[in-house]
Amino acid sequence: MLVMTALPDCRWAAFTDDGPWALPQPGSSNGGDIRWLALAADLRAAAHAEVPVLTTPSRLPPGRRVVRVVGTLGGAVVPWLWRKRRGRYESPEASRAEVSQRLREAAERLGPTYIKLGQIISSGEGLFPAELVDEFKKCRDQVPAEPFDVVRMVVEGDLGARLEDVFSSFSPTPLAAASIAQVHAAVLRSGEEVVVKVQRPTVARNVRNDLRVMAWMAPFLVGRIPIASLANPPALVELFAETIVEELDFRMEAANMIDIAAMLHELGNQGYVVPRPHPRLVTRRVLVMQRVHGFNFDDVAGMKDAGVDTHEVVRTAMVALMEGAMVYGVFHGDLHGGNLFVLPDGRTALLDFGIVGRLTSERRLAFLRMMLGATTNDVRGQMAAMRDLGALPPDTDLEAVIRDLRLDQPTIDPTTLTGEELVAEVQRVVKALLGYGARMPKELMLYVKNMVFLDGAMARLAPDLDLLSEIASISLMFAERHGERLGQELGIDHTSIEMNMDSVKAGFGVTTDTDSLTYRELQARRELIQKRMRDHVGR
Repeated sequence: MLVMTALPDCRWAAFTDDGPWALPQPGSSNGGDIRWLALAADLRAAAHAEVPVLTTPSRLPPGRRVVRVVGTLGGAVVPWLWRKRRGRYESPEASRAEVSQRLREAAERLGPTYIKLGQIISSGEGLFPAELVDEFKKCRDQVPAEPFDVVRMVVEGDLGARLEDVFSSFSPTPLAAASIAQVHAAVLRSGEEVVVKVQRPTVARNVRNDLRVMAWMAPFLVGRIPIASLANPPALVELFAETIVEELDFRMEAANMIDIAAMLHELGNQGYVVPRPHPRLVTRRVLVMQRVHGFNFDDVAGMKDAGVDTHEVVRTAMVALMEGAMVYGVFHGDLHGGNLFVLPDGRTALLDFGIVGRLTSERRLAFLRMMLGATTNDVRGQMAAMRDLGALPPDTDLEAVIRDLRLDQPTIDPTTLTGEELVAEVQRVVKALLGYGARMPKELMLYVKNMVFLDGAMARLAPDLDLLSEIASISLMFAERHGERLGQELGIDHTSIEMNMDSVKAGFGVTTDTDSLTYRELQARRELIQKRMRDHVGR
């Protein structure tokens, strides 16, 4: 009988057992064969240093781009406002659907930076109106593609060779096209099946120009429009810049692939795999990687027909996200349906590593304290950790925050409130947070965005999962696997920690006497709350 053995790089990284090539381990005697890897750290540092330059507002408008941005967005919103004020829409849902479509079309006309904003919104199920999320999902892989002659020019220019000299076949039709790049199926001359990610030729220049425009406009938006009143617009521009600048060089993305693969292997997480980047065919604008095949993350029927345990798929994602952030301070920062393939054996292949969360040692420990406080119902510990993460200013009066947000009071079930009371409560909390200068650090934003995606994934893959039982189970597993190490880092006795689910229940808006809560039940509660708020606002 033929016995298949895994490739040697599976001994140090979470790659597929079989593949087109094996990568040398970084730091080993032949680790230098990965030509682009040594540059990654310097490139990342340079990208971080560029953010303050791009986000410092200029005194004068930065070129004609401002006129186009204002004109395009105004042309999208003004006709909708005119119709809305004259009662031309049959329902609030119809109104939101039209403005969502108009904004998506405006984003596509404005190009990659605004499309990327749309992609972030598309991952915010539960945070943004459903119509807006659904519309911007079209920005994930339905963005107009670059012509093939442009793709050829970029690939040949970066690889320094004719397309036919590197690939025996190269599909002119992309598998998907998004804001920064598009991906094409290809086969190398040596026979390996690959995917080639090709950056749009002018995207780096356009993104930098757009960030300068956003930085100039942001101060004028403070307090002027409702959505801007929820946060500090200049801080949001800085947050967005921190996220997007690293995506403009694929050598950083390829290095992220290796870092995440090594981390997953070190954690013993056998439910995730990472495609192998090519050791030589990676440049600033071209990334050649192993091609993997699997089920789309939304193809629940296909997974179940293949015998895949969809509950385990969700559980694996939750555990990997928590372990990466808390133990190593590194995690995939852009989970969405287009970035995940479920393999026939039940493992999930992670794709698109342009955005990766990286916590400094200090922030990782703060994040760990925040998560620990959530499972022990230590409200003050959570607030201190949020401050140390950068979500609150260093001199914040934490006791005042707890008092003003009423975190020291029993949880009120939001389904018992009227629409007017719900809207008033949201406004009260937002006003209090603004008063304390609260902001969303990049790493926390990425983590929350991933959790929001997994929340939505549960609706499709595991709607009857008991959330309270699952969180308790994962927390116990986490304590068994990592408790001793993390306890030493925090300077506490990990055996003395007692789990208290009260704060977890409060996060779901249920009272402390709730014994179980399936996702289906949680979704019904949310729909009731949202309906009451919509009905009140629509009066």
